[in-house]
Amino acid sequence: MAIVDSQGRLFGKVSILDVGAVLVILLVVVGIFFFPGTSSVAQISGKTKPVEVDVMARGLGVLNANNLIQAGTKTNLIVRNQPYGQVDIKAVKSLPRSVAVPQPDGSVKALPDPRPELAYTTDILITLTGKANITADGPVLGNNKVKVGTLVELEGLTYDFNATIIDVRVVK
Repeated sequence: MAIVDSQGRLFGKVSILDVGAVLVILLVVVGIFFFPGTSSVAQISGKTKPVEVDVMARGLGVLNANNLIQAGTKTNLIVRNQPYGQVDIKAVKSLPRSVAVPQPDGSVKALPDPRPELAYTTDILITLTGKANITADGPVLGNNKVKVGTLVELEGLTYDFNATIIDVRVVK
């Protein structure tokens, strides 16, 4: 009796292809359960340092901007739809709404915007502080790089709005 017959069966009973498929499945199961991966693509190595991030919320519709968000409190930070956690609010500054008015001599002067519909629209500059991993590509909060122009979301008990990063400083 031959080990492999003319139809490709071992000992006339089992196909060689079936044996190969069972071996592949067995190796996959052993690889998954006995040798799981210890490294992750999302791991970031680097030093952790405090950073200050200035964000600007433009055209925020709010009844009373002074009571909306205050320095010395915490807010939840979401970077690129990925929650980072809580950060401290270091400073909050409401920016004046102005309009460019041409003068008779040809110059342009910035004057307060007189339109009543903009009474409840404000621009806010907020300084946030937190700890970031410092990599060769710059500071990283959570698993997201924070750079000028990155959109973030600030969420608190009574607010949820988007802002844009306008400055990132690593505190030394």
